Amino acid sequence: MSVSRISALGAIALSGALALSACASENTSTTTSPAGSGTAAGSSADCFTGDLKAEGSSAQKNAIDEAISVFQNVCTDANIDYQPTGSGAGIKQFIAKQVDFAGSDSALKTEEKDGAIESEDAAKACASPAWNLPMVTGPIAIAYNVAGVDKLVLNADVTAKIFDGKITVWNDPAIAALNSGVTLPATPIKVYFRSDESGTTENFTKYLKAAAPEAWSYETSKKWTGKGEGKEKSAGVATATKGQDGGITYVELSYAEQNSLKMAAIDSGSGPVELTAESAGKTVATAEQTGTGNDLALKIDYATKEAGAYPIVLVTYEIVCSKYPDAETGKKVKAFLKTFSSDEVQGQLGQQGYAPLPAEVATKVKTAVDAIS
Repeated sequence: MSVSRISALGAIALSGALALSACASENTSTTTSPAGSGTAAGSSADCFTGDLKAEGSSAQKNAIDEAISVFQNVCTDANIDYQPTGSGAGIKQFIAKQVDFAGSDSALKTEEKDGAIESEDAAKACASPAWNLPMVTGPIAIAYNVAGVDKLVLNADVTAKIFDGKITVWNDPAIAALNSGVTLPATPIKVYFRSDESGTTENFTKYLKAAAPEAWSYETSKKWTGKGEGKEKSAGVATATKGQDGGITYVELSYAEQNSLKMAAIDSGSGPVELTAESAGKTVATAEQTGTGNDLALKIDYATKEAGAYPIVLVTYEIVCSKYPDAETGKKVKAFLKTFSSDEVQGQLGQQGYAPLPAEVATKVKTAVDAIS
């Protein structure tokens, strides 16, 4: 199945899950639009001169690079610097006022953890509410590289034991029981995890905790608590797995595809489910909006047992101030995110393994972007 079909159907599913009310858009920008302003991304963006700094999720790197390219192709005096340091680092830098917005594969925490509440700390840094704006959607693959094994089935319990170092060889009876008729080698399992704080790690551990609570005793976190060898960022774990016979990791679909890694089907109790448009969409369709107003935070049911649902998906957010202490910074963030959320850029993301925003969500995101000041 093509990535473009995955993107289209996944977007439809998310659209159904989030019946977001329409709001009137408010465009208060006073900057000068490039010549030829119209409906195309970039040409309709409000250009600015100078720098815009952001960092965070490496899962969205290829997506945001596309948006930056489109924007800067028209707005040649703008310099947008996005560093894919991981979701945790991005949120920390945003709260520390070192970047203008952050990318995160999980929404800001609204409950205390490690003595802090991210949403409150972000609001203090902004001197206004901070918003979670979903910009990129996509599933997390359990990607592997095992010579001679072209198809693999895992469930939450076995996956948890693999990533906790309790299952250490590929022909372990627990894996074999899920893969009748498949010749599994005695190759040692080599687990790779994200060494940086990552929203992808948090989403993956949310799945393990929700779907295999007896096998996965750790709390969900951006910081990995299982076993294995750490590699930085999505590119790091994907590259390491590609180069290691017996390797396995959790990584976004786009990185698995770019590295030609095979992906495990997941059995949640109703039979093996491969990672496809329909299967990812069925899980995304169970998402609930937990944010209010222009805060579009979502909650995904990782323990879903719906037949045909692939359970491991994520949403990448741009974390922004609703009202920036510096008005010019707010104009810059608004200008760029108008391009990122535009139909043109969102439509191009499917070519890189991402799902574009569905129409209803895109409308709500555009309304929120227009409200940034």
